[in-house]
Amino acid sequence: MNNDCLFCKIIAGEISSAKVFENDKILAFKDIHPQAPVHILIIPKEHYDSVNALTEDSAAVTGDIMLAAKQLAEEFHLEKGYRLITNIGEDGGQTVKHLHFHLIGGLKLSEKMN
Repeated sequence: MNNDCLFCKIIAGEISSAKVFENDKILAFKDIHPQAPVHILIIPKEHYDSVNALTEDSAAVTGDIMLAAKQLAEEFHLEKGYRLITNIGEDGGQTVKHLHFHLIGGLKLSEKMN
């Protein structure tokens, strides 16, 4: 846990969130500034700054996140499609330095990515 990290504080229960999924490795909760009807943040409970912090030993966490995203997409009825995004670094739009993926759906998304 990183004591300065917003998402680590959410994992620790120090900050409340609208949890929609949790297991021993992953936590998912609704984004407080949703960009679509469904906008869920999926994070590992272990702190990694971003994908760039992963190693061969820790990269499996992305598989756990993908499986959680699939389950959440089914639960939130995103059969027509959704977007799964991670931002890396300042130029990539990352605002919280804790690996996280945005699950976004519930409407027809633009093909434009910016």
